[in-house]
Amino acid sequence: MNWETDIIHKEELDVALLEETTDMRNLVVYNDDVNTFDHVIDTLMKVCKHTAEQAEQCTMLIHYKGKCTVKVGSFEELSGMCIALHDKDLSADIE
Repeated sequence: MNWETDIIHKEELDVALLEETTDMRNLVVYNDDVNTFDHVIDTLMKVCKHTAEQAEQCTMLIHYKGKCTVKVGSFEELSGMCIALHDKDLSADIE
């Protein structure tokens, strides 16, 4: 085994892993003065496939912190969810 080849191969793997993980995005829901807690919880359960507990925790963070990352994934994975959240009158964005 050649140690130089091993180092180059490891560097290539590290770069590939970094490229793969940096493509991840956050689906963020923002607080508003319109939607009820129940509506936000129900929507997160339906659209993002959250459990009741996850949806409740996210809703509390949205209310008290002003926003919450409700899902992490690729842009392609999140874009449909973001549209569905907009269709349910929630303010959301992919960051």
